[in-house]
Amino acid sequence: MLELDTLDLARLQFATTVMYHIIFLALSIGLATYLAFLEAMWLKTGNRIYLGIYHYWMPHFAVNYAAGVVSGVIMAFEFGTNWSVFSSKAGGISGVLLTYEVVTAFFLEAGFFGIMMFGEGRVSRKVHFFATCMVALGAYISTFWILSSNSWMQTPAGYAIENGQLIPENWWNVIFNPSQPYRFIHMSLAALIATAFAVAGIAAWHLYRNNRDAVARKMFSMALWMLTFIVPLQIVAGDVHGLNTLEHQPVKVAAMEAYWRIEPEREGMPMVVFAWPDPEAEKNHFTIEIPRLSSLYLTHSITGKIQGLEQWPKDERPNVPLVFYAFRLMVYLGFVMLGLVALSLWLRKRKQLYESRWFLVLMMLATPAGIIAIEAGWVTTEAGRQPWIVYGLLRTADGVSPFSVSTLVISLIGLWGIYTLIFFIGAHFFFKLIRRTPADSLPAEEQHDDSQDSTPGRPFSRRPRRKS
Repeated sequence: MLELDTLDLARLQFATTVMYHIIFLALSIGLATYLAFLEAMWLKTGNRIYLGIYHYWMPHFAVNYAAGVVSGVIMAFEFGTNWSVFSSKAGGISGVLLTYEVVTAFFLEAGFFGIMMFGEGRVSRKVHFFATCMVALGAYISTFWILSSNSWMQTPAGYAIENGQLIPENWWNVIFNPSQPYRFIHMSLAALIATAFAVAGIAAWHLYRNNRDAVARKMFSMALWMLTFIVPLQIVAGDVHGLNTLEHQPVKVAAMEAYWRIEPEREGMPMVVFAWPDPEAEKNHFTIEIPRLSSLYLTHSITGKIQGLEQWPKDERPNVPLVFYAFRLMVYLGFVMLGLVALSLWLRKRKQLYESRWFLVLMMLATPAGIIAIEAGWVTTEAGRQPWIVYGLLRTADGVSPFSVSTLVISLIGLWGIYTLIFFIGAHFFFKLIRRTPADSLPAEEQHDDSQDSTPGRPFSRRPRRKS
């Protein structure tokens, strides 16, 4: 029978919160960027299709933004409730960084969100565009501070220890700790990819029903062009991030590869395509390998090798099967995405991008691919850091609050109940929004006069009301 202690329950609750919140965080970054680009193209070209796509996606962004704020607040409270020892020992650094996120990013987004949402037709086009850009900028600033805090927990720097507490000694080194730039770029690109797949999948569904819809066509084409450039770039960014991880957290990389020991008789390290890692026996079962490939992408040499897991005590190793499979899922999804990008270029060349129903079905199935990859990447990163909450300095077991198991069980059940309710409510609104025909979002020509009354007829209609 599975028995969970206070530590397990606290980790499970926080994992639930973060895995839920990260969906909204990623889509907020991507959709805010997308909306800013659409409005820029509308102002530059005057093409109403760009404004139509903007109106189509604005309600999605509004609902996603609201859900992100709620789930983010819950996560912040959990630091003080479930992880009070960690907050006491490292709050002078981690808590300050998260405060910077609220003061800079959240206030910026909140200040301009109303103008972005309801200001069209009430303020000039340039002012409205500026508000949209500020909301997008706020999303990236928020990501920057969140990842500064989390990256510091992964690769702590710029700190000193006084009376058992971690205090800042050099804020520059704290903020721009060794992994922060790599993780910020990697997460930002991942958010754009996740959003582009969501947009492409929904556009594909509309094209499957009516491939003459001009707005859906433009939406589909823009998303695929974005993926064409961003997916290869993300592969490069991921490789660089992996080298940084190998330098600062080698045990995490060893777990990602399920690499137990150096084998002198073998030249280089094989890539384990599939295996069943056995932590007790310290070996892999049912292994499928590609010779030397792991050496190539980990050390950029066909003969290079890394430290094996046996170099660390068992109580300092992460959960190898969990990290191994999560990393494989993320990487394999990356290659699936690259394959879909290649197919889209081939179909463009043949002028069959909108008519190939089999490809539209593939893109519909791939709608959640980016989000799943982000979740898998987060599991790889966080589970691979264990058993440390601040890497090498504070163990996770030593950072948890001294609650009873029954208290955390009740709290966890309540959290799951709330998130289940929010999920079904969100799913209802999501499917209601995507059922709208994209072409119906096209505004009439006469509705673009800045001087006319454009009070929305419904809160999320985004359709300016004509003067009577």
